[in-house]
Amino acid sequence: MYRLLLIPSARKDLDALPMKELSRIKDKILLLADDPRPSECLKLTGDGGYRIRKGDYRILYRVNDKEKAVYIYRIKHRREVYR
Repeated sequence: MYRLLLIPSARKDLDALPMKELSRIKDKILLLADDPRPSECLKLTGDGGYRIRKGDYRILYRVNDKEKAVYIYRIKHRREVYR
């Protein structure tokens, strides 16, 4: 079981989400505690992180296997997430 840690920028992104999307994204984030690299995740080039999709939103995170932690650093709409 991995610990889920939200970086302050991700917490700010989460607070800005519409209520309808918030519950769906929260459920997807909670699944990362059991499996931080699900089959639908994509390894990002350059920064060593991962990305999972939930509808039009993207959740960007890094995994530290040594600490058993998942650091979520970005939650944004697909057109804004990589800027």
